[in-house]
Amino acid sequence: MPLESPLAPVATRVADLNARFAHHGATAVLEHALADPMVGSVAMVSSFGAESVALLHMLSVIDRTVPVVFLDTEMLFDETLTYQSEVATRLGLHDVRIIRPDRDQTFLRDSEALLHRSEPDACCTLRKAEPLARALATFDAWITGRKRYQGGARATLAFFETDGARIKVNPLAHWTRGDVADYITNNRLPRHPLVSRGFGSVGCAPCTQPGDPGRGRARRALARI
Repeated sequence: MPLESPLAPVATRVADLNARFAHHGATAVLEHALADPMVGSVAMVSSFGAESVALLHMLSVIDRTVPVVFLDTEMLFDETLTYQSEVATRLGLHDVRIIRPDRDQTFLRDSEALLHRSEPDACCTLRKAEPLARALATFDAWITGRKRYQGGARATLAFFETDGARIKVNPLAHWTRGDVADYITNNRLPRHPLVSRGFGSVGCAPCTQPGDPGRGRARRALARI
């Protein structure tokens, strides 16, 4: 597990970071998160979903060597897998780490890939939460694309959050859906192919429907990242 800073526990560092960067923009928050010793070693976690390319592009401009964790639940759309590869190549991301569920556990707990029908939370735990925890074990902090406009508990989302022994960084916390769309358009970034087919959010194929802004998956064990 990552060690807490010898200067202060995670919660104290998070409070200080939020106080210092409360009025900064997304780019400044991301730049400081990658360089500030109070944050520690950092990875970005990306679903390569409908809006992910904005934050991935921002990262590529600042530092293409930062590890990017992509969680392949083995239930994603083929379009997402193709898009992930294309975006990583186009942005020149140097360290994309594709992680998958543990094969032994998948065989024991979901050998027919039907767990999502009867126990969706257990499916998310198996295919998302557990592999993500393993992937982040060596990092002190992780960067997400979460935003306040996504609602629910995110309505008061801060740039920095306490996440157990880690810091969670949300550079786009204050962005609106329009801000994301404008950034993608202005930077001529490729959109996920399913967006043009009416998908507002893109996750696992069995749990994602056209027009779904993500509320269904947000109720799962691991919220959209």
